[in-house]
Amino acid sequence: MVIEGWTQALGAGPLLLIAAAAIAVLLVLIIKLRVHAFVALILVSLLTAFATGIPANQVVPALTSGFGSTLASVALLVGLGAMLGRLVETSGGAKVLADFLIGKFGEKRAPLALGVASLIFGFPIFFDAGLVVMLPVVFSVARRLGGGVLIYGLPAAGAFSVMHIFVPPHPGPVAASEFFGANVGLVVLVGLITAIPTWYITCYLYGLWMGKRFVLPVPALLGQADEEHESNPPSFGTVVAILLLPLILIFLNTGLNALNVGGALPEGTADQVWFQVLRTIGETPVALLIALLVAAYVLGRRRGVEKTALEKVLESSLGPVCSVILITGAGGMFGGVLRTSGIGAALESALGNLGIPVIVAGFLIAAILRIAQGSATVALTTAAGLISPAIASADYSGLQLAALVIAVAAGSVVVSHVNDSGFWLVGRFFDMDVKTTLKTWTVMETAIGVMGFGIAAAVFGLASLG
Repeated sequence: MVIEGWTQALGAGPLLLIAAAAIAVLLVLIIKLRVHAFVALILVSLLTAFATGIPANQVVPALTSGFGSTLASVALLVGLGAMLGRLVETSGGAKVLADFLIGKFGEKRAPLALGVASLIFGFPIFFDAGLVVMLPVVFSVARRLGGGVLIYGLPAAGAFSVMHIFVPPHPGPVAASEFFGANVGLVVLVGLITAIPTWYITCYLYGLWMGKRFVLPVPALLGQADEEHESNPPSFGTVVAILLLPLILIFLNTGLNALNVGGALPEGTADQVWFQVLRTIGETPVALLIALLVAAYVLGRRRGVEKTALEKVLESSLGPVCSVILITGAGGMFGGVLRTSGIGAALESALGNLGIPVIVAGFLIAAILRIAQGSATVALTTAAGLISPAIASADYSGLQLAALVIAVAAGSVVVSHVNDSGFWLVGRFFDMDVKTTLKTWTVMETAIGVMGFGIAAAVFGLASLG
C-alpha cells in the first residue's frame, strides 16, 4: 500500500530496530504469554504502524490492505483446495495413492516417493496450491506408516518450495529473468540443477532427521476417510487424473505466459480472446474450482453419494481451515505494515552500493529484504531491480545471467519467519506451534537458500572460466 502525500522520515536504522522489536514482541506474546496468533499479529501490526509513523488515519487502511491482499490469494486457494482434499480423502482416493506409492517405493522410501511426486507436481503449480492438493496423500501415508507427519510432510513441502523458488514458469525466477535479460530456457536448466540436489539434502534428508526429532500426530485438518466408501475406492488412474487436472490447467496458464514473455508467440497474441480465456481457465482459483467440480461428480455423485451427503462433506472441509486462512491473512497484514512503512525503500537506498561481487550483492540484498519485510516476491523483485543496472553494464554470458537469477531467488527465500504469510500457512497445515515452525520450516527454508546460492555461485564461476 502506498500512502499519498506521506513520506517516511525515519531512516533504515530506526525502521530496522522497530521491525526487530515488533518481531520480538510478537514471539513473546505467542510463545511465552500464549496469546492466540491471530490476535497477537493484529495487535503487533497496529503497534508497528504507529511506531513507524504511518499517519493515524491511514493505520487501519494499511492493516486491512495487507490482510485483504493476502486473503485474496490464499482464501480461495486454501478453501477450494481443502474441499478437493476432503473429497479425495473421504472417497478413499488418498489411501489408494498412498498404497500405490508404498507398494512401488517401499515403506522406508515413502518420504522419498512423496517428495519426488511433489517435485513433479511442483513444476507447474504454485507452492501453496500444490501443498494443499498433496496434503491428503501425505496425511494418508503418515497415518498408515506412523512416525509423525513431519517425516513425510517436510520433504513434500520442501519440494514445492524449491520448485517455486528456482524454476520457471514460477513468477519469481521469471521476473528476475526479465530484469536481467536472461534466457528463460537456461534459467530452467540452472534452476533444475540447483533445485534437485538442494531438495535432496535440505528437504529430504533434513526432513527425515527433523521428523524423527519432532514426532507430531497427523492433523485432523481434512478429516478421516469414509469407511462406507473405502470398500469401493476410486481407481488409481482416476485419482491421479483428478489431481493432475488443476496442474495441467495451471501449466496452461504459466506455459502460455512464458511463451508470450519469451517472444515465441506472434505479436498481439496476448490481446486475443482465446489467449485470455485459456489463461483465465489456468488461473489457480479457476483451475481448482474446475477440478473440484469434476471431483464432486467423479468421486461423489458417480459413486452413489447423495447430494446432501456430498454437500456435508464439502461443508465439513471449511471449518478446520478457517484458522489457517485467518492467521495467514494476519501474517500478511504484519508484512504489509512493514512494507507500507517504507522499510524496503530505506534498505534499498542503504544497500545500493555494497562494493562486493554482484552475485553476492544480489543474494544479500534479497535476503535482508526478505528477513525485514517477509515477502519473497518483494525481496526478489527489489533486489533484481537494484542490481540490474550493474548487470546490464557488464558482459555476462547467458549461463552467468541464469546463475545470477538463481542466486537472487535463493536470497529471497531465507529465514521465513513470523512476518511471512507462508510461515503461518505451513505451521497451521502441520499443526505446529510457532517454536516448532521456527526450528523446522524456518531452518529448512534458510538451508534451501544458502545451498541454492552455493550451487548458483559455482555455476557462475564455471561459466566465467569458460
